Formats: sequence, C-alpha cells, structure tokens
Amino acid sequence: MIIQSILDNDLYKFTMQQAVHMLYPRAQAQYEFINRGVTPFPEGFALKVKEEIEKMATLELSLDQKVFLETTCYFLTPVYLDYLASYRYDPDEVMVEQKKDVLILKITGPWYRTILWEVPLMAIISEIFFTVTQQKSVLRQERQKNNMEKARVLGTNAVKFADFGTRRRFSAKNHEQLIKDLISHKNHTLIGTSNVHFAHKFNITPIGTLAHEWFMFHAVLHGYQMANPAAQDAWVKVFHGDLGIALTDTYTTDVFLSTFDTFDAKLFDGIRQDSGDPFAFTDKIIEHYEALHIDPSTKTIVFSDGLDVEKAVKIHQYCNGRIRDAYGIGTNLTNDVGVAPLNMVIKLTKCRVSENKPWRNTVKLSDDRGKHTGDLKELKTCMDIFHLPNK
Repeated sequence: MIIQSILDNDLYKFTMQQAVHMLYPRAQAQYEFINRGVTPFPEGFALKVKEEIEKMATLELSLDQKVFLETTCYFLTPVYLDYLASYRYDPDEVMVEQKKDVLILKITGPWYRTILWEVPLMAIISEIFFTVTQQKSVLRQERQKNNMEKARVLGTNAVKFADFGTRRRFSAKNHEQLIKDLISHKNHTLIGTSNVHFAHKFNITPIGTLAHEWFMFHAVLHGYQMANPAAQDAWVKVFHGDLGIALTDTYTTDVFLSTFDTFDAKLFDGIRQDSGDPFAFTDKIIEHYEALHIDPSTKTIVFSDGLDVEKAVKIHQYCNGRIRDAYGIGTNLTNDVGVAPLNMVIKLTKCRVSENKPWRNTVKLSDDRGKHTGDLKELKTCMDIFHLPNK
C-alpha cells in the first residue's frame, strides 16, 4: 500500500479543506489529470492505480495524529478536526481508465471531500510508474550522499527551505529517507515539510497555506476581476491572519498586484512565487511594497517554482536582505535519483456553487504561458477580460 497514512498529504489540502468545509459546504468540484510531459503509460497501469485507490478507503485519522494536529496546527479548528476524524476516502469519487498508453483520471464530488485526492493520487501515479517501468535509479548510499550535500550547501548559504516534494516523489520510502538525511545534518536549515505525515513522524513543522484552486473557485463565484480579492477576503475570514502567505499567479502576478492594496499587503505576511522569472519577480514585489510605503524587509517571498539547490542559493543571494526569503523545494529533493520525474499535475477543471447550479469551467493563467490550464475557450475569455495576449 503506497499511501499508508491519511496525513500523507500536503498541509495546504487540509487548510483549504477546513475553509471549504466552513464556507462552501455545498460546492461541487471536478479535477482532471494533466500529463504535461505526454508520458506514455504501460499496459495495465490504470488497474494498478485503481487498486491503490481502493486501499485508501481504509485510511483514518488516529488519536495520536489528531493530537499532533491540535498541538502543532493551531489554526485548525476543533470542528474541522472532528470532521477529519470521521473522513474516509470514497474511491467512487475517482474515475481512472486507460486508452492505449494514455492515462485518464477525473475526480468528481463535493469539494469539501474531493479536495484531499490530488496530492496522494499524484504520489501513487509517480511511484507506480517507476516501479512498473523498472527504471534504474542510483543506490541508497549515493542518494544519502547527495541529500547530505544538499543540506550542507543550503546550510552553508543560510537558505531556509522546506520539503515540497510529495506529489512527484520517486517513492514514499525515498521521501522518508530524504527527510531523515536532511535533519541528520548538523548544520541543516530545513524549516519543515509540506507533508503532514512526515512532519508528524519526524516532529518537524508542517508547512503550507493555499493553492491555485482556491482562487479559481472564487473566479466562478465572483468573476475573474474579483477573484483575487474575494479569495483573500474569504481566507482571512477563516484564518484571521494566520497562514498569511498569498499566492500571486493564478491570473498572473500583474493582475494580482493590481488589487493587492495596502490593507492586504500589511495583513498578509508575504507571498509565494510559483511561476515566471524569480529575479524579476523579486524586484517587482519589492517595488510594490515600497510604493505602498511598506518596508519590504518585513515581508517574505516563498519561492516554489521548480527549484533545485543551486537556483535557491542564487535567488537567496539576490534577495540579499532586501526582503525575507524562504524556499519550497519539491521534485529535486524527493525524486533526484537518476530518473526523469513525471511532468504532471491534477487541476481543478470545473466547479459549481451547489448541486442545483450549472457547472462552470475553471482556468489558471500562470506567469509561464506553458503552465496555463483549462478549457481553451474559457482561457481566451479570461485573457480578454484582463487584456492579455492570447496567441
């Protein structure tokens, strides 16, 4: 069984689940697997994924896990934790099939339930793929040496970083060994992990806030032009200033900053950079804070876009005390074993406010055009609204 704990998931899925459970209990969602790398999947692959999905129905929150969440994740409410204790994955919410070498996967159901599927499903797809294809990876001894060197370089350069690598990891075992290696280095600067299961197991800080789907839903609810401010206002309503790292690039950073006013800029601790040029982004954010008469050195940018150790060090040196910086490093930590990681995502593609409302397509406009996702017609509509080039 690949997913052996209900907490083997990223923290932001639980924080968003609490917010959805509180504010939008009737909302419906549909997610789809997107194979960006057009990777061919071997015969019988979908059946193996289905087997793992069925096993997940047995997962449940233990008393020990609940106590960990109560004491560590102070922003999670008793009402939500009681709900999570009763939560069970429902395999009927996931449709997975295969046409030749193409994997098709959709998740459909109440948003407050289906929101937890994305990350563990990607971890399952990744691990099964490398198991079935039997790609040669480097031995454990070399992996450990590599992990320790990363911890040394990041520590020497005072780069504060977290593990963000659950979704595209080589395996759950390698993920666990990675964290064990990192925290064993005497000068490590690991500040936590997005994976709540390993945060619990190794007694380190679980890290995460919210994802693009939160903004995408609010675009359906309030329209594209109000999506960012409405999403932020709803987030504050739930968490009252906790988890104050905003995400900028659901509809491009420029659009985000056009409504990120003094109130929001002072209320939120910082922002996350997940696409585009990190150096240009740093300058743009510092200029924005300065224009609002806010000292940038009191704010934080969390960088999380395709990072490796070398890139994180360069960005840290560029920030150079002008603004606080932290790093969420994903695949380069958990799947740097000598194979080519899968280039895949699972994205919210449709949602509706309640069962008696029509389904609406959702889209995401990244600062990297290659990361745009969603129905092509709806993408064009969205880009037209924001006067963005769509060719």
